Amino acid sequence: MAGAITRGVLFVHSAPRALCPHIEWAAGNVLDARVSMDWTQQPAGRGLYRAEHSWQGPQGTGAKVASALRGWSHLRYEVTEDASHGADGARWSHTPDLGIFHAMTDVHGNIVVPEDRVRAALDLKEPRAVRDALDLALGAAWDDELEPFRYAGAGAPVRWLHQVG
Repeated sequence: MAGAITRGVLFVHSAPRALCPHIEWAAGNVLDARVSMDWTQQPAGRGLYRAEHSWQGPQGTGAKVASALRGWSHLRYEVTEDASHGADGARWSHTPDLGIFHAMTDVHGNIVVPEDRVRAALDLKEPRAVRDALDLALGAAWDDELEPFRYAGAGAPVRWLHQVG
């Protein structure tokens, strides 16, 4: 792999069982490695499953993973790419109803709204229009739709963090 290496996570918040192997195949194709995800039932939707996969690759890999899954019916997912040398991080969110949302993120995972979008929102003058423009820039509709699916519920795999040092 040439260039800066970054890390990220593919969060599949909900997918029908029949789609699960196809998601693994698509992600593996982008990551050039076999991807096997630990699928668990999604408590927020009957007959749906959830999983996550941590990945490592060159800058831009997150965009490729998000694009490989974009537009699949009945699939809710998020892809994150951590900030790395010379590049901000990014997040892609997808829902069947809203499609895909992309935003740049800082080293802490916060969405970074570009100056021109803030200025354009402020030029709208009316408070409701300003609020709507900023909600769009922050992906509020995607957060609202995904939030019930983000919580895995009881029985989900837990990764314990160990104190180092």
